[in-house]
Amino acid sequence: MVVDVVGSDVLFLGIDGGGSKCKARLVAPDGEYLGSGLAGPANPVNGIEKTGEAITRAAALALQEAGFDAGAMANVVAGVALAGVNVPGLWQAINGWGHPFKHMYLTTDLHAACLGAHRGEDGAVIVVGTGSCGYASVGGKTLTLGAHGFQLGDKGSGAWMGLKAVQAVMLADDGLAPATALTGSIRAFYNCQVLELIELFAGARSCEFACLAPLVFDLADRGDATAGAIVNEGAAYIEALAAKLLSLDPPRLSMIGGVSTRLLPRLSAALIERISAPLEQPEVGSVYFAQAEHGGLGAAGGEVLRA
Repeated sequence: MVVDVVGSDVLFLGIDGGGSKCKARLVAPDGEYLGSGLAGPANPVNGIEKTGEAITRAAALALQEAGFDAGAMANVVAGVALAGVNVPGLWQAINGWGHPFKHMYLTTDLHAACLGAHRGEDGAVIVVGTGSCGYASVGGKTLTLGAHGFQLGDKGSGAWMGLKAVQAVMLADDGLAPATALTGSIRAFYNCQVLELIELFAGARSCEFACLAPLVFDLADRGDATAGAIVNEGAAYIEALAAKLLSLDPPRLSMIGGVSTRLLPRLSAALIERISAPLEQPEVGSVYFAQAEHGGLGAAGGEVLRA
């Protein structure tokens, strides 16, 4: 899905920014891979300035790996896909960001994930990482599910599981819920007492809760009832989300994100049979998006910001 563009000095950059990290992929006009970069969280919900810094850092690292100096940033055409920009206010805020690129085309992380998973063709994708959401693009029609943010949604995600685990520990400590192995594991993880968790998590970001997800899965696998209930509740939500996406009859459905591999065995056999491995990663989808938009062909299913 490479698009011919005018100007051999143009470099295409794909950005995939979420609650835990920002990934960049740099390619030549013919699509040849040149370099990649990884930086910190890039969800504008957590701050526009931090998001801009993460995008710029990831881009700079990709350029550095490819052997370019900092001045090459001015030749970059960037497809920037971010969590959170489905919210109009955050979309406008990123619109006002003074980016360092030649051109920037903005879309949602879901759109880029779908483009990457199906190499630009129709399909559906479920993202289960720090947050959770679903997206389908079929015959020119699109459907977005979830993407409501940590406080209002993200059920089944790593952040949601971490939050539920800490809440369960607090309830168990008060004798209002069954004892759980989560208590000892989380205390050991942070080397603290139960009540110290209040201070640790006051105002914590989604990525800080998400780091507890592997622990929740481990204890669920060992038979802890509370951890198992958390994981199963999350899996049930993903099942419901998948059913709604599949009602559009997409030719392919993929599931991506750091939590997806641990959650997959908890899903029904019928759903597992429908899930296909993603053909490419979201940052590659962002490259497709940048190439298509800069070439004037458009990329189906996504809103575009040009700057």
